[in-house]
Amino acid sequence: MLHFDTDYMEGCHPDVMKRLVETNLEQTPGYGSDAYTAEAKRLIRQALGTDDVDLHFLVGGTQTNATVIDGLLARHEGVLAAESAHINVHESGAIEACGHKVLTLPSHDGKVLASDVRNFIRTFYADETYEHMVAPGMLYISFPTEYGTLYSREELASLHDACREAGIPLYIDGARLGYGLMSDACDIRLSDLPSLCDVFYIGGTKVGALFGECVVARKGLLPHFFPLIKQHGALLAKGRLQGVQFSALFTDNLYLTISRHAILQAMRLKEGFCRKGHRLFIDSPTNQQFFVLPNDVMDRLAEVASFEVWGTRGEKETTVRFVTSWATRPEDVDALIAAL
Repeated sequence: MLHFDTDYMEGCHPDVMKRLVETNLEQTPGYGSDAYTAEAKRLIRQALGTDDVDLHFLVGGTQTNATVIDGLLARHEGVLAAESAHINVHESGAIEACGHKVLTLPSHDGKVLASDVRNFIRTFYADETYEHMVAPGMLYISFPTEYGTLYSREELASLHDACREAGIPLYIDGARLGYGLMSDACDIRLSDLPSLCDVFYIGGTKVGALFGECVVARKGLLPHFFPLIKQHGALLAKGRLQGVQFSALFTDNLYLTISRHAILQAMRLKEGFCRKGHRLFIDSPTNQQFFVLPNDVMDRLAEVASFEVWGTRGEKETTVRFVTSWATRPEDVDALIAAL
């Protein structure tokens, strides 16, 4: 079978595994107080071009979203997000389980507009009974979005301005951050992000690591975050395993190099599907590619390849998603296109 289900089907990049094996029998302090974690933080701050950030390692994306959002919000506040946002659709109510509500905004190809943020907040406080309602306490977006689309620098700056006007933080889910940054359609760099939002995370699970994400927060924004990470079950006792992995990923630009590989394979995949006459559901410039396939084509393709049905099966045609990753082999893309 050819596998294009998602971008975390393999273990980790060989360079990451090599470092894990080399350091396997070393004895180090726990909970991220080791030298490898310190080195990973140094390398990440170097890549960001600033020391004015706090860095925290957590074990996975859902735990990261739930912990960061819980840390940013007061008890009476909720989080603004697109209707299509991961936290609203595919995290099994993890945010609500923490006692916070997801306050949905219209989704524009997976993105939210600054005008919608301003309108929601203006309307909320214009209601004389707003004290009885869940207050908008922050904005959540993802980069790339659930549809593989990207915010431009101008769009991010506009969202950040809207949030600052309202006195709320902007948080970016970066589960696939590398794949967004290395897209030809992206006009920002990793080092731009600290000035374009208040908190974001660098996704490792989907971009070359066995597991783990690195939260980057404006210094002092998340006080007492360490015990909150532990409360949410997101703290790894063998914390050096995350330090070792992120040290490897941020050595010699590996994180962005392997992300670029995924983009190149995704573009080859897109070109092949389009060349054979299949319609795009959305024009994604990143590693997630969406097509509308006739059901008979989809069913035949499913005999040799695994992919995701996006939503429900249609009567005659269905939207499907194919995902490339740092580990996608060019020959598998060739085989998939040939199977069409």
